[in-house]
Amino acid sequence: MLEAFFEIPNIDFYLVIGILFCFCVLESLYGFLHRTQRNSGDWIQEFGGYVILGLFIKPLIVTVVYYLGYYLFPNSSTFLSGFSFLILLIIYLLIDDILQYTYHRAAHEYPFLWKLHRPHHQAEEMGFFVSYRNALLYYFLMPNIWWVGIFTFIGGGKAVALGLVLKQIIIVSSHSTVKYDEVFYRNKFLKPLIMVWERIFITPVFHHAHHGKTRRDGISNPNGNFGNMFSIWDQLFGTAVFNREFPIDYGLENDPKEHWTESYFHPFIKSKNPNSELSIGYQKNKTSHLEPGMYHLEKGKKYLWCSCGLSKNQPFCDSSHHGTKKLPVLFEGKKDGKVRLCNCKLTKTPPYCDDSHLNKS
Repeated sequence: MLEAFFEIPNIDFYLVIGILFCFCVLESLYGFLHRTQRNSGDWIQEFGGYVILGLFIKPLIVTVVYYLGYYLFPNSSTFLSGFSFLILLIIYLLIDDILQYTYHRAAHEYPFLWKLHRPHHQAEEMGFFVSYRNALLYYFLMPNIWWVGIFTFIGGGKAVALGLVLKQIIIVSSHSTVKYDEVFYRNKFLKPLIMVWERIFITPVFHHAHHGKTRRDGISNPNGNFGNMFSIWDQLFGTAVFNREFPIDYGLENDPKEHWTESYFHPFIKSKNPNSELSIGYQKNKTSHLEPGMYHLEKGKKYLWCSCGLSKNQPFCDSSHHGTKKLPVLFEGKKDGKVRLCNCKLTKTPPYCDDSHLNKS
């Protein structure tokens, strides 16, 4: 039965199209198309990105890998022929997903990759097509697409075909406005099931948190929850935050809203907006200084303290840390009144000043 299934040419392509069609129908039934505020540039980036990825980038990369494989390793095309299908599927998915996690995390920690991934986080609404919203060059550098070609070349093609379908179900559902996990969280009998499921696979609430605008809402985790299919990597490397609520605000703080061509074709097309980090000559400058300051806080209100020293709203975060390894510190006002906060970023008790700046005076 399984063998007959895989004898259908391009079965994975047709199944992925079917998955997208199902979510398109579901999101329409949920009223998404009536509520959406997307403009034409959003639709072009998301739908156009999907088409170019599926019909051009992936086939090109797989073809390049095949030619290189046959030229450099001509006897390796049957390397995996002795392994069972289930073992191959597990190997393919696990390696694919750790590659994706590593690349995705790097795209939030290094300036060049962040600029390629940034369009993904400019989306101010979720929806299944947001899955395909990145700069063109981002996909050419994506290691797990090259892994598709390598694993297929050495004999794991059938495992790749099914693996891609299973991945798309998780990825598309985690970006969708159809929040299937809400039903489980609200039902005390079903809740244990989703709590086990979320510790293995990415759920909508887990990934929506990654797209939230800021951690100040106590829900979002834009510099964590990097998982693609499995949540195990985030748990293993300490980047997971499990919440039961969805963010209210999505997108980027202080988004200059470049034209879609500037986002999608960066770095080949530069932004004309001098306030955009995609423009020529744009630099993030240090704004921190030695002297602490007294700042009025409200009891119970959440704040983000800047640790990168780049915020234009010192000592508070304005999301300038994106593209660095520095993360802001979330804290809550303990009482109404003024508090002495660190501006030098040397304190060992962030966000509060511990006089570390005196050693630099």
